[in-house]
Amino acid sequence: MIRFTTAGESHGQAILAILEGIPSGLNINSEDIDVDLARRQKGYGRGNRMRIETDQVNILSGVRYARTLGSPITLLIYNKDWENWQAVMSPTSVDIDGKYLQKPRPGHADLVGLMKYGVNDFRDILERASARETAARVAVGAVCRELLKEFRINIYSYVTSIGKVSANLSTIDKKHIQHLTEMSFVRCPDKVASKKMIQAIKQASKNGDTLGGKFKIIAENVPIGLGSHTQWDLKLDGRLAQSLMSIQAIKAVEFGLGTDFSKVLGSLAHDEIFYSNKNGFYRTTNRAGGTEGGMSNGQDIEITCTMKPIPSLIKQLKSVNIHTKKPDKAEAVRSDVCAVPAAGVVGEAAVAYELARAMVEKFGGDSLEDMKKNYKSYISRIKGL
Repeated sequence: MIRFTTAGESHGQAILAILEGIPSGLNINSEDIDVDLARRQKGYGRGNRMRIETDQVNILSGVRYARTLGSPITLLIYNKDWENWQAVMSPTSVDIDGKYLQKPRPGHADLVGLMKYGVNDFRDILERASARETAARVAVGAVCRELLKEFRINIYSYVTSIGKVSANLSTIDKKHIQHLTEMSFVRCPDKVASKKMIQAIKQASKNGDTLGGKFKIIAENVPIGLGSHTQWDLKLDGRLAQSLMSIQAIKAVEFGLGTDFSKVLGSLAHDEIFYSNKNGFYRTTNRAGGTEGGMSNGQDIEITCTMKPIPSLIKQLKSVNIHTKKPDKAEAVRSDVCAVPAAGVVGEAAVAYELARAMVEKFGGDSLEDMKKNYKSYISRIKGL
């Protein structure tokens, strides 16, 4: 079974991940992982931290001669900003001149984490709660993406809204969405909306504020039958939703029509089934978003995620000093104005991990060769129905 864990603090020495369960024989290059790490760092509205870091992965184990061994893969990403934080974040000595953070930010993990873990400086909390942790997840997702490519599964994302600005995709050919997205500073394929989104981010920055938004993730060529209806924790859509909801600042996950299901009649809510000798079973709509009964149904998996505005604001919100218990302004901590474009890349990684995990569970095999044999046998059976 594929699983991973991450470690590291935002301003610590490094972020790392250990990924287990990837079959042997898969080609992996650090350069391919670095591409996704770079995509995560882009997007109009990112903060000064992205000017400091140039994320590059170091593969410490599990790969030899650019091929996986079947053993745990260790991925290490150094934090360049560590040079400026060695005293504050030292694991071996106390920085007696360091300032305790005492005014928790509403919407962040600061106060609840401080109370839960019994610390008196919520830097102990924010360093791990920071979205810097997602660099490790993107690295993991990049490895999983390489596995999925062996089965022609393609994953991409694009921004559909930032603040009150929404994209209009009705006139854009689906074939061009990926290219147009990567050419946009806000990763939105609608050029007109992209310009308006940039202006909205500029205005928010000028006001010392932040902006959230929505992004969509598409997974193409996902085979029928990943996941299962037999237990609650095996349902593919449930697993995907949990993985996406664990991304910092994500507050809603929708499949297909999502919340719009509440607005339509049952006769217009579901994807009718057809059959032809050429195509076998097929559908002409994808309102379900590619899953039924907790299983992939062979259509594109379509997921929309909503990201809240980042809770670190220059325009400080009302808070309380945890030591004096008197009203105060929340700490002003360096952050992005808008990270929706980057969150889409993190979302891709989360989906890649869950789909790779489901593929290994479904088709097994200690090596990629064994897995492909099982996959081909299954696809042949499905086509024979």
